[in-house]
Amino acid sequence: MAHESEIRLAALRGLMKAKGIDAAVIPQADPHLSEYLAPHWQLRRWLSGFTGSAGDLVVTADQACLWTDSRYFIQATRQLEGSEIELMRDGLASTPGIGHWLCINLPEGATVGVDGMLLPVPRLADLQGELQKAGIKVDASFDPSAVWLDRPEMPSGKIYVHDVAYAGESASSKIGKILAATAEAGAGAIFISALDEIAWTLNIRCDDVRHTPVATSYLFLSPDRNILFVDSSKTDAALLEYLAAEGVGVMGYTEAGAFLASLPDAATVLVDPARTSGRMHSLLAGRAVNTALSPASALKSVKNDIQLQGIRRAMVRDGVALVRSFREIERAIATGTEITEMDVAAILKKYRSQGENYRDESFGTIAGYGPHGAIVHYEATEATNSVLAPHGLLLVDSGAQYLDGTTDITRTIALGTPTAEERRDFTLVMKGHIALATMMFPDDTRGAQLDAIARQYLWRNGMSYLHGTGHGVGHFLGVHEGPQSIRLNWVDAVLRPGMITSNEPGLYRADIHGIRCENLVLCRRACTNEFGNFLRFETLTLFPFDLRLFDVDMLTSDEIEWLDSYHRTVFERLSPYLDAEERQWLECRTRSITDNLPF
Repeated sequence: MAHESEIRLAALRGLMKAKGIDAAVIPQADPHLSEYLAPHWQLRRWLSGFTGSAGDLVVTADQACLWTDSRYFIQATRQLEGSEIELMRDGLASTPGIGHWLCINLPEGATVGVDGMLLPVPRLADLQGELQKAGIKVDASFDPSAVWLDRPEMPSGKIYVHDVAYAGESASSKIGKILAATAEAGAGAIFISALDEIAWTLNIRCDDVRHTPVATSYLFLSPDRNILFVDSSKTDAALLEYLAAEGVGVMGYTEAGAFLASLPDAATVLVDPARTSGRMHSLLAGRAVNTALSPASALKSVKNDIQLQGIRRAMVRDGVALVRSFREIERAIATGTEITEMDVAAILKKYRSQGENYRDESFGTIAGYGPHGAIVHYEATEATNSVLAPHGLLLVDSGAQYLDGTTDITRTIALGTPTAEERRDFTLVMKGHIALATMMFPDDTRGAQLDAIARQYLWRNGMSYLHGTGHGVGHFLGVHEGPQSIRLNWVDAVLRPGMITSNEPGLYRADIHGIRCENLVLCRRACTNEFGNFLRFETLTLFPFDLRLFDVDMLTSDEIEWLDSYHRTVFERLSPYLDAEERQWLECRTRSITDNLPF
């Protein structure tokens, strides 16, 4: 890998020299600013060998650095080993930002090259502003992918309709709501780049991105005409007929830029700068009306009654598949049958795929045994695949895409008799999980105001974790969805009834073990009184936590009652769909934690 990266970086430096570029910034992005990318846009991965979903590469004539966040510190360290690329641990006080680093390492008059299609409006503007102060220019037309000679083709999946029986609302109704919000913002039209927003708005799905059922496209909406910009190979007569019935026409994907540039000077077009590339935004040439949040994103995040009914049914099927999966994993450990991390992922997929409405995994399964559990977004490969043994901890983070909902769950289980340290660490994490699950909070609360609730017990013991505590989850869409999140840094998006968010505190000891406990929760109305409206969370995920890993002496009576109540619900909801042996297995693992009976 190091040899390949050296060759590829040398080719990039040759292109930079020919184009008069002193430093190149290669973000992990596509023109739609997606979190997960189709292979066609995985240039940073191809150049560096680092496979994480977040992280930007910066290359100069004699240096190469990769910035990534805490989820990938351990993974990046291992994948960059032996290469010239220096890991920059983004988010730490000691790590300079990319702009600051460039100002320090480049002389006045230098030129930084970046593809303006791959940076959102505010980030490109901030980079230009910061570098300009140091006398450094930014060339936003630089295309470093020219060195990628065997680059994969553009995604070519076929688009299909997500039936309104699952979506709960027609595309034409959603378009009407989006245009009403657009008018309220003072614009006559809206341009949407974000793939998940387009898929949700039009009730369409596709397989252009691994595990995320979106179609590579742009969408323009106005009272006069609605246009989906998409490659013609992705459509057929039935889809075109469906779109026409919903009031949507079709143009070629590559025609979007020219269309924007041709709009009348008096046009006013709403865009979400954080989800729109700098280059596409520039084509509006003063006709853009910027908003902090796309109305499509805000509407999409609040699930309707049909969607909520669907996700509850999907959670039952998912829970049944998990019971069967973990039974098989435990049997293999107990009988001495060899089982690896990759086998765990295959077992989960096998049982989930037997369920009604299953379409795909919602992300690549994270099955981290022992030290691998401390790698937050670990995904086993042939080179790293560990064999499980009857001791230590196994962290399994997995999920599925069903037509009626998206699931995401993490469980940490003991493969043998847990140690006192493992039980203490696990219990501290679970105390935070329970605290957040049972929290009541007022209207207009942001996730940052709740985040410390899940961390408090770890903090009291001088421990913490660096990732967020909760992310939004789509409906048969992205497993990570905005605008809401629960994390330490401020995100100005309130939690609203109908939003689905994860609850996933964790603890990671490098080279020892990782612990994460994740359920999906639904924000609901709790009460209204003289102090205002209050909200609470309803836990949606249905699968037991490993009772062997709790230190009961560390739990309060309220925490024990929550755990017992949750496990009673799990058994009641799942047991009707299990055979006698499966029910017996689940009954044992959902008994009261105070029963103190052997497994």
